[in-house]
Amino acid sequence: MARNDLKGKVVLIAGGAKNLGGLLSRSFAEKGANLAIHYNSEGARVDAEKTLADVKAAGAKAFLFQGDLTKVANVTKFFDEAVATLGGIDIAVNTVGMVLKKPFVETTEAEYDTMFAVNSKAAYFFLQEAGKKLNDNGKVCTIVTSLLAAYTGLYSTYAGAKSPVEHFTRAASKEFGARGISVTAVAPGPMDTPFFYPAETKDSVSYHTAASALGGLTNIKDIAPLVEFLVTDGWWITGQTIFANGGYTTR
Repeated sequence: MARNDLKGKVVLIAGGAKNLGGLLSRSFAEKGANLAIHYNSEGARVDAEKTLADVKAAGAKAFLFQGDLTKVANVTKFFDEAVATLGGIDIAVNTVGMVLKKPFVETTEAEYDTMFAVNSKAAYFFLQEAGKKLNDNGKVCTIVTSLLAAYTGLYSTYAGAKSPVEHFTRAASKEFGARGISVTAVAPGPMDTPFFYPAETKDSVSYHTAASALGGLTNIKDIAPLVEFLVTDGWWITGQTIFANGGYTTR
């Protein structure tokens, strides 16, 4: 089977109900994959059920899993249900994230704990379960942020909590490589989705829109093909964080 052949493969997606995750769920289904789709809260149920209906209409076997992935037991249960329901896992993608834009001196302990739980802890144990449960020659990709390469204030807990995922990616790729498993992270620029706008003002939206060399906010349609490439033909790329942001930041 060609590495880019997704027919019959099982793809597990954390945050797979809407925005980038929803687009990936639909795209993988259209290419013949079966889906384990996670969503976090009741507020996302309608989107999750619509995504499930769409992927099933594309011919995929699929199921929904609701749970707070900051609780490790839920991460384990999600992977276990994918194995039990779909027979194994070939690809795991984690799109989960949470933004807080706030001055350093105003951030509370509770906000710090929540941000690191969502952006760092959940990502760590997602990778851990992938290392335990993925089939040999599996693929893992985590969505981080291009703010990792920015010199800026106000996002200390968001960029700070995503930054450990770069090392988690390197460490996991080194440890899982003997089984043919590649591990990558993708760092989009500010994405034109409902995830982006609540933390921003009209002026900051204008700034972010103008900051990329190619102009405009990142479109999820430009990120999904990169994720798909990394978990298929691009499998030889491992341990890397790929900045895909139209020239918003670089290293």
